[in-house]
Amino acid sequence: MKMKLIPIFCLAVFLLASCKSEFEKIRSGGDAAKMLEAADKYYEEEEWQKAQTLYELIVGSYRGKKEAEDIYFKYAYTYYYLRRYLLASYYFKNFSTTFGGSTKKEEADYMIAYSYYQLSPTFRLDQTNTEKAIESFQTFVNTYTQSPRVEECNKLIDEMRLKLEKKTFEGGKLYFDLRQYQSATQTFENLLKDFPETPNAEEVRYMIAKAAYLLAQNSFVERQQERYLDAEEKAEEFLGRYDSGDYLKEVQTMLANSKKRLKQLEDVRYQNPGARTRS
Repeated sequence: MKMKLIPIFCLAVFLLASCKSEFEKIRSGGDAAKMLEAADKYYEEEEWQKAQTLYELIVGSYRGKKEAEDIYFKYAYTYYYLRRYLLASYYFKNFSTTFGGSTKKEEADYMIAYSYYQLSPTFRLDQTNTEKAIESFQTFVNTYTQSPRVEECNKLIDEMRLKLEKKTFEGGKLYFDLRQYQSATQTFENLLKDFPETPNAEEVRYMIAKAAYLLAQNSFVERQQERYLDAEEKAEEFLGRYDSGDYLKEVQTMLANSKKRLKQLEDVRYQNPGARTRS
């Protein structure tokens, strides 16, 4: 039984070695035409690494020739298919710049953005590539207004903006949970500024009102008046926008307590002439 397996194993090794030696022979042969033919064959067979290696070797030989455009375009795609998205975006951008009159320029400009989109991580991580993807998609939409890809670009922009919004919201909640109420308020206010159409506006404004109220409540007496005034303002702003909902009663209570505390502070101030003098 073992004796029968040995020839089969040897045959497999021989075939594998033959395939490898064929690629190595072409790679080291120095014949640009043969390398281009083999690279295109490997590309069609989705052997991206082999195709990339050969394209890289011959791209200089075909500079200024008609084949250069197709070579460079496929070369950029090999990086994308190998999931090396940062380099893919780089080479698509180079293609777009080098071959400005190409019929493939629109696709290359789209792939610049889409490669960054592939690098966009979960909302908890750094969103630099998400921001680059949004910027690149927006540039595409502004440049190719009639492109059939515009609808998809806008959809992907919305998807990534939701991710950025979620990151900001969770950052605000983290500050709130850590009792860093000023930072929480600033973060939530930035969210409303950067994402004015957010569907979470009511909750965000509730968190702003609550953070202001808790900041006042936990402040030294010397700072309470100004901070309760701020809490009062933010509660009134919330109630001016929403007359129903899950947060209504709590915000009404915070407003009532803020007014009550402000009155107490004012009564103490007038009962203590020295406090009026120092204010």
